[in-house]
Amino acid sequence: MKTGNNNMELQLLAASLLLLVFLPATAPDLAADRAALMSLRSAVGGRSLLWPVAANTTPCSWTGVQCESGRVTVLRLPGASLSGQLPVSAFLNLTRLRTLSLRLNSLAGPLPDLSACTSLRNLYLQGNAFNGKLPDSLFTIHGLVRLNLASNNLIGPVSDDFNGLPRLRTLFLQNNRLTGPIPAGLKLPKLEQLNISNNLLTGSVPESLQSFTRASFSGNSLCGKPLDSCAAEDIVVPSEGANKDSDNNNNRKKLSGSAVAGIAIGSVFAFFIVVIVSICLCRKGGNKRRTGSLDIFALNKQQEMGLKAAESKELESPENGGGLSSNNTTAEGPEKMMANGGGGGGPFPAKKLIFFRNAPRVFDLEDLLRASAEVLGKGTFGTAYKAVMEVGMAVAVKRLKDVIVSPKEFQERIEEVGAMSHENLVPPRAYYYSNDEKLLVHDFMSMGSLSALLHGNKGAGRTPLSWEIRSSIALGAARGIEHLHSRGPTVSHGNIKSSNILLTKTYEARVSDFGLAHLVGPSSTPTRVLGYRAPEVTDPCRTTQKADVYSFGILLLELLTGKAPTHSVLNEEGVDLPRWVQSVVQDEWTSEVFDLELLRYQSVEKEMVQLLQLAIDCAAQYPDSRPSMAEVRRQIEEICHSSSRDHMVPNLHQGINVDASSQ
Repeated sequence: MKTGNNNMELQLLAASLLLLVFLPATAPDLAADRAALMSLRSAVGGRSLLWPVAANTTPCSWTGVQCESGRVTVLRLPGASLSGQLPVSAFLNLTRLRTLSLRLNSLAGPLPDLSACTSLRNLYLQGNAFNGKLPDSLFTIHGLVRLNLASNNLIGPVSDDFNGLPRLRTLFLQNNRLTGPIPAGLKLPKLEQLNISNNLLTGSVPESLQSFTRASFSGNSLCGKPLDSCAAEDIVVPSEGANKDSDNNNNRKKLSGSAVAGIAIGSVFAFFIVVIVSICLCRKGGNKRRTGSLDIFALNKQQEMGLKAAESKELESPENGGGLSSNNTTAEGPEKMMANGGGGGGPFPAKKLIFFRNAPRVFDLEDLLRASAEVLGKGTFGTAYKAVMEVGMAVAVKRLKDVIVSPKEFQERIEEVGAMSHENLVPPRAYYYSNDEKLLVHDFMSMGSLSALLHGNKGAGRTPLSWEIRSSIALGAARGIEHLHSRGPTVSHGNIKSSNILLTKTYEARVSDFGLAHLVGPSSTPTRVLGYRAPEVTDPCRTTQKADVYSFGILLLELLTGKAPTHSVLNEEGVDLPRWVQSVVQDEWTSEVFDLELLRYQSVEKEMVQLLQLAIDCAAQYPDSRPSMAEVRRQIEEICHSSSRDHMVPNLHQGINVDASSQ
């Protein structure tokens, strides 16, 4: 009996020992996740995370936290005013974490140790004050897909340790203090987005990264494709005689006394020439003013410079009425324009503005020529000007270029444009036709374009665009385009983009540039509109209504993400919006799609996801898969009506948690 009791005691002891051995090796559970989050809460200052401290509450219901299968998988706290230093071991127990977003806070100190987060796919720590070198533990997260450490104070090299992240598709390290060369052996085969600009990097761009744009590397001392070619001295390794060679080079670069004297004499001579030319120009300008014949198309030097700048950057400030533009950088004076005889032998009266049927005739061509002018920019179909007449009335004048149709066909098609009257279309007033000048006059929209509103002022004085404004703009634009399509199955816009959505003072959308795609040649369509163009469109003069729907889908994605599409203005990096959004949704980090300014409106996250899904449907690869504009307008009305029932109070410390399965 006693022996049996001893055996039982031995068995219990062995079981206890086994339990003690294996217990530490068991995976952490939700209680461990909760303890890690509470440790994080106590370590950072700033606005409270509002997480409950009661032991019986599950972290899965906390703000910014998502769980799957009883474990924390997502932690998103963007723009939550968090400050202080993260404990290095803060995330070691969050072993199932897939997405970590602490962007746009004031966190400092070294980057945390994330080596235990082997499931991590998306890491967003940009816009903080993290310092120190990139930790070795970062390169052990082999499944990492998106990494954004931009706008911190990180130092050290960009090492080839990044090769340990073979699945990386996004790498943003801009606006730090990284130093040294980029290793030639760096190879990230799946990388789609790269930005390492504004650091202290030197040397040449490795061959594996030369397919990215100049903007990805600007603000460094780098050379080689896509930047300027590397000169021999850029890649020479300094030697012991470097200082001596440098002295010799400086001596060779010194100018002789005769060369300096020659430069001085030449400069004085050039100065007198400039003064004489300026006096002549002023006299000519004075004569012109005395005759009362100020021509808005005779650009002064300042306007011409603005026009050339517009050619490369399409000026779209809120004052520009939309940034409409052209491919011609020269200007003709009034004498030549008048010499054309106005009608050019066609069906047009000489030297006359032709007003559309419903437009009031409150000015004439002479008033327009005497108006003060301002270049607004260059766009797909021509140069745009703001003309302020002597009576104080302002209009926008588009100077069309590359018109390919006959005078008779021009008159027929431009009259069709004038007949398209709708509250969400920019109302045209008049037009002018001659052999060398084709003008279209319409109302000036002082609030400018949607593009300017989205991508313009990003500074401290910017007014964030609320969900209510964005959804209202989407609905107004949809109604305007639907009206165009209602005029017949062959009627399309052909140039839908954010710079062609102009806004009233109450942010009501007005669609512009409609009906012009069929008047100009394909050479007038710049590369930058390709981001909006449907994949089946090969001739920009021949578009369909389904192609318009595609372009409108890109416009919706731009509204929701705040990103401009590939090749479009104000987007030097270039983002293939449909592809990027699809990859985001597939990777189950849908809330990262939305513009930061929209993250404050948690009460309408369902409606934002619905509009995102509609945008994806509109931007479908195949035309037959896209809805009609009538259906698009109907769905946006339902989304707007649904969101208007909610009490929209900005919640500045809460992100949007979107279940990607709802896609």
